[in-house]
Amino acid sequence: MTEDRTPAVAENPEGAAVDEPADKPIKSRKNGLYGEVSEELAASMKSGWADTELRGLEPLPQSGYAAQRRAALSAAFPGERLVVPAGNLRTRANDTEYSFRAASEYVHLTGDQTEDALLVLNPVAGGHDAVLYRLPRSDRENGEFWLDGQGELWVGRRHSLTEAEALLGLPARDVRKAVEELTADTAVPTRLVRGYDAALQEALTTDEERDDELKVFLSGLRLVKDAWEVEQLRAACAATVNGFTDVVRELSQAQATSERWIEGTFWRRARVEGNDVGYGSICAAGPHATTLHWVRNDGEVRPGELLLLDAGVETHTLYTADVTRTLPISGTFSPLQRKIYDAVYEAQEAGIAAVRPGGRFRDFHDAAQRVLAEHLLAWGLLDASVYDVEKVLELGLQRRWTLHGTGHMLGLDVHDCAHARRENYVDAELVPGMCLTVEPGLYFQQDDLTVPEEYRGIGVRIEDDILVTAEGNENLSAGLPRTSEAVEAWMAELAR
Repeated sequence: MTEDRTPAVAENPEGAAVDEPADKPIKSRKNGLYGEVSEELAASMKSGWADTELRGLEPLPQSGYAAQRRAALSAAFPGERLVVPAGNLRTRANDTEYSFRAASEYVHLTGDQTEDALLVLNPVAGGHDAVLYRLPRSDRENGEFWLDGQGELWVGRRHSLTEAEALLGLPARDVRKAVEELTADTAVPTRLVRGYDAALQEALTTDEERDDELKVFLSGLRLVKDAWEVEQLRAACAATVNGFTDVVRELSQAQATSERWIEGTFWRRARVEGNDVGYGSICAAGPHATTLHWVRNDGEVRPGELLLLDAGVETHTLYTADVTRTLPISGTFSPLQRKIYDAVYEAQEAGIAAVRPGGRFRDFHDAAQRVLAEHLLAWGLLDASVYDVEKVLELGLQRRWTLHGTGHMLGLDVHDCAHARRENYVDAELVPGMCLTVEPGLYFQQDDLTVPEEYRGIGVRIEDDILVTAEGNENLSAGLPRTSEAVEAWMAELAR
């Protein structure tokens, strides 16, 4: 929750706050170095501004879907007050902040992305009344809009409470009154989504265990995507395809510089077509591809080696893609690179085929791991005279080179629904509307003496975003080639 940013005090030379009469000049915290504001300038800044209130606004497309999600939440917790904060700005260095990204629970239930905001569901007969607490427009009369560091002349215009009500379909109140209103009736049992607003968490007396139950429910509420969410994921995947295309077109510049060129190229596309990247891009060239979360992106990009690019565009509505392609930097796979790549592709095909209604979430992982274990045995990296596939899988011996799970849910978070109940996620049956990644890989570390030298330093992963449909599944990221032959042809076409 936000502090009251109205500049009601001035600072004395020692820095202590002192009360100031209303007719005294106001000293800006942001512009403190420039001295006090004259009465004449303060008076000038109060007037001469056009009416910029937006009228006739239509509700955001997601507002109706958000109302349905709130209804499901209301039904799950009758008679209880539910508080879901958006989160606050976080300091990056001194007086600068990180770019704000609202809490996924808040965005899912409101469609809003404003910092310092709250959604509150107050219990009433038959359900809940929902109210949105937000910071209103900056006050021009008291100078807040230009004297305060978060005033609109510094950070840009924000919606008025009336505008927010029209866009989001919720009554809106001043967030600076939220704590007073929420603590006025302590008899109402209250649950809070913790971890996003420390001041609010301190002000409200709630039970941590019961709060965790709320977070778990909200995470599970996102497991099945509605029609609007599916379209956001389609848009994220389409923009991500464009980002990968940009990278391939600029591989020559990357070879002249570093992996940073790849990172910057994809990020530029993300900013142009969406909000940002959904997670730190992994731009891993050569042996860096064997580090699962290589995000330093400062290595050389050398012909003859592979580039493992794991990246996703996050849309303006904060839904993200998560796609990986492993590309031959020179445009052509070597025989060994192709052998490893084709094995991973075969594993991914098996995994994708297992994604269907009625299947289990674990099925696609098991199917992909079986294929990879078969190849590891066939290549002699596992001793076929000692182990068969079943024994390898039972002991998990393939994991020395496969390392990770084969996928996860996808949505507002790149690892979406992470707090959902186990029985509703990893132990669950797949149903239409779920969206997940299928991303098998093989990684041979540079210092792995158990594999032939020529394998060392090669890492391959192929990842796509798969929507469960009534008929089976749909590959939302199918706009990017997957077979080794198709990858080479695509890169050759872009090089012309």
